[in-house]
Amino acid sequence: MSSDAGHLTGRAGSGGALTGGVISGGRPRFGSGLFASELRVLFGRLRTRALLLVLAGVPVLIAVAVKLSAHPPRPGEGPPFLDRLTQNGLFAAVTGLFIVMPFFLPLAVGVVAGDAIAGESGLGTLRYLLVVPAGRVRLLAVKYTAVLAFCLAATLTVAVVGVAVGGALFGLGNATLLSGDTVGLGTALGRVVLVALYVAASMAGLGAIGLFVSTMTDIAVGAMAGTVTLAIVSQILDSVPQVSAIHPWLFSHYWLAFGDLVRQPIAWPQVGRGLLLQAGYVAVFGSLAWARFTTRDVLA
Repeated sequence: MSSDAGHLTGRAGSGGALTGGVISGGRPRFGSGLFASELRVLFGRLRTRALLLVLAGVPVLIAVAVKLSAHPPRPGEGPPFLDRLTQNGLFAAVTGLFIVMPFFLPLAVGVVAGDAIAGESGLGTLRYLLVVPAGRVRLLAVKYTAVLAFCLAATLTVAVVGVAVGGALFGLGNATLLSGDTVGLGTALGRVVLVALYVAASMAGLGAIGLFVSTMTDIAVGAMAGTVTLAIVSQILDSVPQVSAIHPWLFSHYWLAFGDLVRQPIAWPQVGRGLLLQAGYVAVFGSLAWARFTTRDVLA
């Protein structure tokens, strides 16, 4: 699947002249204009909205299921944080993020990142976007920044919907953290925001991998499938004790370290390692994507 017809008309006008912030009046307008155009195209797609809707449905299903259950979850039963949901609706957001993290969120990010370049190439709009001289690096940067924007939007969607539905069904108030300490509502909301930001940052490495894969092919579906497959393989390897030596180097290894953000005080070591690992993957695969894209012949 590549960019839709709306993307094409928003990027290329009649006679090959570009609109949507790429060329206006014959002068290049890379930067904020192109980024704004990319965001409009990305979040204007039905596919993107459907992905966000599916993610938003996860905390709703969790909260409703617990509310309708005759027996509230006991400690240690079900996903982490679920047993705390009846005490405070804020945990609908944290539980929702925990559930979407292994599959639903990587799937959504893989679809968006895999389509970034391959989708344009498959539709033929990549040639128009590269009419501006020396525009490849900026275009690649805009595409990756848009992927990061989707990661943030996806995690905040889960968090906001979780807080809203959890608060409506179970109420909001002081929260008891994993360490046993009780904090006020404002502090608890701040922890939920930190968790959402960490989850979004944890997708940065996968986004860079997907962007690199996207530069390798003109088939968007193949790039999406390849990116999602790598996410699944990484998590499978992370669960195999026989290869424990490589676990700290797998980009999915620290994905669930956000539980340390729900303690008093916050336990930063695992969170810090997770962020540093993602930065390493962004640097490596961002460089590979740059090397591939800047030398690729897409105009022939």
